[in-house]
Amino acid sequence: MKASLVLKMGQNLTMTPQLQQAIRLLQMSTLDLQAEIQEALDSNPMLEVEDDNNSPASQAERATEQQINATQSNSGETQPDTQEQQVDSTDWTEQIPSELEIDTSWDDVYQSSASNIPSSNSEDWDFTSTTSVGVDLQSHLLWQLNLAKMTDSDRMIATVIIDSIGADGYLQESLEEMQDSFDPMQHIEMDEIEMVLKRVQQFEPTGIAARNLSECLLLQLNSLPSSTPWLTQAKTLCTEYLELLGARDYNQLMRRMRIKEEALKDIVQLIQTLDPRPGSAIESQEAAYIVPDVIVRKANNRWIVELNPDIAPRLAVNAQYADFVQRADNSADNTFMRTQLQEARWFIKSLQSRNETLLKVATQILDYQRGFFDYGPEAMKPLILAEIAEAVGMHESTISRVTTQKYMHTPRGIFELKYFFSSHVSTAQGGECSSTAIRAIIAKFVAAENPKKPLSDSKIAGLLEEQGIQVARRTIAKYRESLGIPSSTDRKQLL
Repeated sequence: MKASLVLKMGQNLTMTPQLQQAIRLLQMSTLDLQAEIQEALDSNPMLEVEDDNNSPASQAERATEQQINATQSNSGETQPDTQEQQVDSTDWTEQIPSELEIDTSWDDVYQSSASNIPSSNSEDWDFTSTTSVGVDLQSHLLWQLNLAKMTDSDRMIATVIIDSIGADGYLQESLEEMQDSFDPMQHIEMDEIEMVLKRVQQFEPTGIAARNLSECLLLQLNSLPSSTPWLTQAKTLCTEYLELLGARDYNQLMRRMRIKEEALKDIVQLIQTLDPRPGSAIESQEAAYIVPDVIVRKANNRWIVELNPDIAPRLAVNAQYADFVQRADNSADNTFMRTQLQEARWFIKSLQSRNETLLKVATQILDYQRGFFDYGPEAMKPLILAEIAEAVGMHESTISRVTTQKYMHTPRGIFELKYFFSSHVSTAQGGECSSTAIRAIIAKFVAAENPKKPLSDSKIAGLLEEQGIQVARRTIAKYRESLGIPSSTDRKQLL
């Protein structure tokens, strides 16, 4: 076959590096975006953060200050270092009084020089950063074990017991499995393990190292004062009739325990003060925060949406470094600087594009779901991605990226942008109702129900039908479960 050259014309869609970067930044969450910006600042010398020092007024002040310093340097009017040290020493001695008043505290006198840590009533105070130590449950229990007086053998057994405690505070292994884990030459008896287990169960939090729920609750009840009302009856219930309480079979409980309804109510209230998962009191993870991307507020009777100025710093090209770039110079250093300058401009433009797109989408959501902001989730309208995509002139995939892991701060709380999108349910009048609105109505019904006779899913479906909303019972159950609302049997309570 003879080789030949053929010229063809065609169209092909190619994603440039700039477009790839813009798409990548668009789908990032706030925390990921902040990390990406910091990485760009660290790697590209052409990028810098805009601040008040970069304003024209600040630049003029710095130029004036440099001119004054240059004039003083030329005239020889400089102060010796010894004089500055002497002034500082004099000022320091004047700040310390010779005698302290009785009511004067150390912090009142040495507050400025003690440390740079902000006080608890300061705006810069961060409770989580100063109190979170990242200690898990095992570390907390081992710390208490080190303070306990035990023999080496008992301490070894206690360490094995602590290692088998799960995050909820319960033992994950049986005592027989623990005994099998020891070396047969150590001759560890079951009585020793049970004795050490009782010692560990005295550690904090109360109820730790229990083998089941009944034992966990009994450990907490045993720690209460003996004068606690209904304490004996609560112990009896947790020992013998806990399954009936879980099934909410109150009639059977009253017959078995030979008590009246008011007495059972007091006993159940005492048990409800206990913690069925004592291990969860010791959290090893730091608190996670949601930083909103956009803020919606009402000003002059108008809803307005704006970007959160704290999510990302304002970036700019370093003018001093940019002046060093020579257009006609093809040296390696100049080529590197020219490349960095171009990447910095692309990065800034991609950030601007991300912010503009996010603001457009948030504004359209605000306009479409204005009823939610005025009246609450019950006024939410059905909304799909295609409607917002058509309104802003973008593709659905772009809207999906914008609304994922992006949050809106409103007077009603912080919501992910995807929260405002929902499917629709037909009404009797031929209209449409949002599934989010139906969930809000279900939650309202449950909140107002009689706790002794909670509403069943069929009853809720009937109440919705009275409002012209036709929803099947299984759909009600699905919505109820998504809201974390138990079934009517589990919601039943004593009066």
